[in-house]
Amino acid sequence: MQMRRLGNGGLEVSAIGLGCMGMSFSYGPPKDKKEMIALIRGAVERGVTFFDTAEVYGPFINEELVGEALAPLRERVVIATKFGFDLTGDPRGMSNGPRMDSRPQHIKEVADASLKRLKTGVIDLFYQHRVDPGVPIEDVAGAVKDLIGEGKVRHFGLSEAGVATIRRAHAVQPVAALQSEYSLWWRNPEQEVLPVLEELGIGFVPYSPLGRGFLTGKIDASTTFEKGDFRSTLPRFQPEARNANLALVDLIAAIAARRNATPGQVALAWLLAQKPWIVPIPGTTKLSRLEENIGAASLALTPVDLLDVDKAAAAVKLEGARYPEALQRITGR
Repeated sequence: MQMRRLGNGGLEVSAIGLGCMGMSFSYGPPKDKKEMIALIRGAVERGVTFFDTAEVYGPFINEELVGEALAPLRERVVIATKFGFDLTGDPRGMSNGPRMDSRPQHIKEVADASLKRLKTGVIDLFYQHRVDPGVPIEDVAGAVKDLIGEGKVRHFGLSEAGVATIRRAHAVQPVAALQSEYSLWWRNPEQEVLPVLEELGIGFVPYSPLGRGFLTGKIDASTTFEKGDFRSTLPRFQPEARNANLALVDLIAAIAARRNATPGQVALAWLLAQKPWIVPIPGTTKLSRLEENIGAASLALTPVDLLDVDKAAAAVKLEGARYPEALQRITGR
């Protein structure tokens, strides 16, 4: 596995990481714990060193899973987790979106609790999960700076932050990485965010790099989602939108066929080709899909391939918003 550097602080990770959320949150009932531990450890054996979780995934049980799986391999991996929600209620059931809580004292309490669940003495990358409009970002960055000084955190990250927030935070504590959605069916970060990250020397970690599974070609208008799968609530995953958006997958599949690859591998390789400091974190609960995703790191798209992918993406008008309105309001601040 190739390695990539996130930010200017020496944080080096595998070119493709593993998003662990879906093992216990958002995509139906939690999966079998023993199987997921084996999958995470299998990822390490195959060269993956970068693992992503958050306290809200579950809540809490995903951090516990990741901690148990990686405890025997801790020196070989980088663990990223997140803070920023008020978890006294269920953050998934709030009509106006989840409640934020990035007060400095709460950040420090979350860090201590996450350290215990992750069975580690230090969090490698600590992201603010969403920007809290009630707390100045300078205070947030200052709290993480204190945690870094105490040796509890190594690097500071932001998630779904806008460019003004990124600049203000970075001025207080250098930001190692921004995690936001980015893929062939959500390219908005290209407009403002990527240029600012390049200017400031901040890495980029795209989540949902396969469009929550859509870009693999395994989902169509007739696909049914199991109970608890949040995709059933997303405008972009309603049957009519899925049917229209399949045109993009069909075009990617044609490019994949000539490269003896899968559509998902082309989608991931396209992301890797955009910048050397981009590290996607596709999630999966299946070993076969994990190996397929890892294979994308070895797929070097040619300039002709990249041009064809861009042409294919430009030819399709994607239907449906990526989030319901309540969740749209807490992104890009």
